Amino acid sequence: MPIITTTDLQTNLYPEVIAEITRNDNTIAERAVTAAISEAKMYLSRYDLVQLFGTDIDAPAIQDEHLKSLVKDLACWHLLRLSNTGVDYTVFRTAYQDAIATLKNIMSGQAQPQGWPYLDTSASDAPAEGNTINWSSNPRRNNFY
Repeated sequence: MPIITTTDLQTNLYPEVIAEITRNDNTIAERAVTAAISEAKMYLSRYDLVQLFGTDIDAPAIQDEHLKSLVKDLACWHLLRLSNTGVDYTVFRTAYQDAIATLKNIMSGQAQPQGWPYLDTSASDAPAEGNTINWSSNPRRNNFY
């Protein structure tokens, strides 16, 4: 079970608006949610994404409402790009831009979310013995005067 589903979008958009945009095709909303999750993961790669976002089967181990809100803003923008049916387009565009800015701040280390686990880089990922140092240089120059 991923971090958000199509029913979670109903906190940002009314169900009848979602139905009108998708023309009652739930796969369109599912693609918008999938695109939003992928976009958020792109910015948060140094964190343990399985614990933050979950998988298709398992729910996320970390329940962070702010992260859910960011992903919902991204998903709503992906959905609203199809049509503008009585929705204030600029509000959702601003929410999308704010979500991206927040994800960039987290990515750069300017914002540190509490309780988010970092990706495990244990010793098992270390290079084999003797392959730990690599050096190189530019080719030797032959100048003649």
